[in-house]
Amino acid sequence: MQQIEHIGIAVKNLEFSNALFTKLLGITPYKQEGVESEGVMTSFFQTGQTKIELLEATNSDSPIAKFIEKKGEGIHHIAFEVADILAEMERLKNEGFILLNETPKKGADNKLVCFLHPKGTNSVLVELCQSL
Repeated sequence: MQQIEHIGIAVKNLEFSNALFTKLLGITPYKQEGVESEGVMTSFFQTGQTKIELLEATNSDSPIAKFIEKKGEGIHHIAFEVADILAEMERLKNEGFILLNETPKKGADNKLVCFLHPKGTNSVLVELCQSL
């Protein structure tokens, strides 16, 4: 893994949270994008080498909606940049980690992504990201 690519934060209201993080960070989001397959609208802030991704559910079946219902707003996942997502997925599987998807999926911000089950990562949802 190369570096932390972004930190994902589940929010109830993206418009409100964009304004809040704009005030907090002193910058505006550089991108807003929907990921229909995951039922989310995302917004990205660039902070040095790392990004903050705000995620708002677009439907009640979205993993973000379920997360907020169970835990409330807050940090949802930490994403790590990888050079070769397939090789990293294979390596982690061989190390005993549970992958939540067996093949990489198209994610937001022009990335291929795979998630690791939090049961094997001290209850932290970990995302692997490879730039397309």
